[in-house]
Amino acid sequence: MLYFSTRDVSEAPRSVSAAEAIKEGLAPDGGLYLPDEIPALTEGDFDDLLRMDYAERAAFILSRFLPDYDPELLREDCRAAYAPDRFPADEKGGTFGQRPAPLRPLSDGIFALELWHGPTSAFKDMALQIMPRLLSRALSMTGEKRTAQILVATSGDTGKAALEGYRDVPGTAITVFYPTGGVSPMQARQMQTTRGSNVNVVAVRGNFDDAQNGVKAIFADRELAAEADASGFFFSSANSINWGRLVPQIVYYVSAYCDLLASGRIRRGERVNAAVPTGNFGNIFAAWLAREMGVPFGRLICASNRNNVLTDFIRTGIYDRRREFHKTMSPSMDILISSNLERLLYSLGGAKLTRELMASLAKEGRYEAPHDLTDRLGAVFAGYFLDEEETSAAIGETWRTEGYLVDPHTAVGLGAVKKFREETGDAAPVILASTASPFKFAAPVSEAIGVKESGAEDDLYAGLRALSAATGWEIPAPLAATETLPLRFTRVIDPAGMAGIPFEL
Repeated sequence: MLYFSTRDVSEAPRSVSAAEAIKEGLAPDGGLYLPDEIPALTEGDFDDLLRMDYAERAAFILSRFLPDYDPELLREDCRAAYAPDRFPADEKGGTFGQRPAPLRPLSDGIFALELWHGPTSAFKDMALQIMPRLLSRALSMTGEKRTAQILVATSGDTGKAALEGYRDVPGTAITVFYPTGGVSPMQARQMQTTRGSNVNVVAVRGNFDDAQNGVKAIFADRELAAEADASGFFFSSANSINWGRLVPQIVYYVSAYCDLLASGRIRRGERVNAAVPTGNFGNIFAAWLAREMGVPFGRLICASNRNNVLTDFIRTGIYDRRREFHKTMSPSMDILISSNLERLLYSLGGAKLTRELMASLAKEGRYEAPHDLTDRLGAVFAGYFLDEEETSAAIGETWRTEGYLVDPHTAVGLGAVKKFREETGDAAPVILASTASPFKFAAPVSEAIGVKESGAEDDLYAGLRALSAATGWEIPAPLAATETLPLRFTRVIDPAGMAGIPFEL
């Protein structure tokens, strides 16, 4: 299996191995890497997967996409990445299926896929606990002697998960950029208190797109690359533009389907829908890849907040980032440039079209997909969005009717499922990606469920304790621990100053 750039239109496109794609992160032409084929899962494969635990399933799926990696070492890495001490059991129970990604049944055939039981209480842990191990193997396999300087732009959860994954990993250093005021207080606190000798965190004045564009500009700057090389390091990425970050996300969708089968809640081959709250499109693209592999997903429900650029694109074929940017209670989705959508455009339309559309987006801030591509997109994806009032209402209603606490991102997903069902009448079971602990967003969650005088607006930890007392839910240990950790990273810069930051480590 070889990997190609989504923008390579040459007669003899440049190909790289899986290890090289993971090491580089972004292709030299600015495109994203994708394999030349998507491996299919047979009925026998599903029989085998049903008998496996999560780490074994992860190694099985990863080996299909990373054929140059040693299968035994992959199993070893997956065992370590998904060990119980990294993803402890939920004391409240009520879930079924393989940890660290259990399912919690809600009413009307909705199953919340809880992806936030890891060391930073967010779904990004599912990929960023294994990704550093994949990169370390890639460095060894390619004979790389330089340090990998990992650059990350985050709208909230990716930053801390990447910092935790790469903290003190030999041969690596990591710099995280996040937008000022564009993450929740807990997300900011998690990043600012990060330990480790190879980490750096800097706030950027602006929004997530400003931070993401700054990181992409660093990758595209050949003079900076040469300067980095002379200093003994090279740039790579832990964002989902890196295939090593995205491919582990396929695993939990395959695993969730297997868990539904094993529990008897669905029959073999029965169609299931998936709902994913997303801003950068990586998480839902992983679900699409699982579908292409053979998981019988019917519709993929793309859930957005007020920054509903993806909803409009799915419905009209027009992608237009020239719109007002909204800071919302679901900050991880406050994004107007959805990088991973490029991979879907390539998969459906090829490199030439992808290159043209990405050039139009860079120059004009918009593009319009051909009608045939839009029709194919609409046959699989359904786009819906919730405003702030609707999101808060979804949190409150879920607590009142289900006794289940959801964060604002998961609430957006739940609301999108209800809108989809009302519009289409499609009542198939739904796997809902539940992406973060509600305690990461204590203030809006407390307000939505009616916790009085929570203190969440004025005192972050008083808010956590008030929410816990009102619901009986335990504060996740990784979040509680940040209260006593010293603040290490409080610097704020303009986007123009980002290029010099990686050279500080």
